[in-house]
Amino acid sequence: MWRIASIRGAVELWHFRREADFDEPFFYNRRVQLATLATRYALPTIYNVRAYAEAGGLMSYGTSLTEAYRQMGGYTARILKGEKPIDLPVVQSTKFDFVINLPTARALGLTIPPLLLARADEVIE
Repeated sequence: MWRIASIRGAVELWHFRREADFDEPFFYNRRVQLATLATRYALPTIYNVRAYAEAGGLMSYGTSLTEAYRQMGGYTARILKGEKPIDLPVVQSTKFDFVINLPTARALGLTIPPLLLARADEVIE
């Protein structure tokens, strides 16, 4: 696994690769700075966690963490009631959050089509 010494280095790498792994705490803890730099360098971004869009990223589409935590609570309750974890079925996410950040879109000079805005779970004004 690679490590990056600075957020600026991450953005430079991002320019080169056009992709990065934002699941690491290094990036999550610097999501506002990352979103600001992406906008400054005119990089439209889509993330898998809504917190990035809330911090200024263009869009996010990923598993609803609220729903995932609810499912984990259900699993925990079943285990505490005596069920064996090995007998529990594997459950995949069924709810996904799609968030669009309009101020970021405007800053990037993008117009989001009305149909896409209508499909979003949340539009940040």
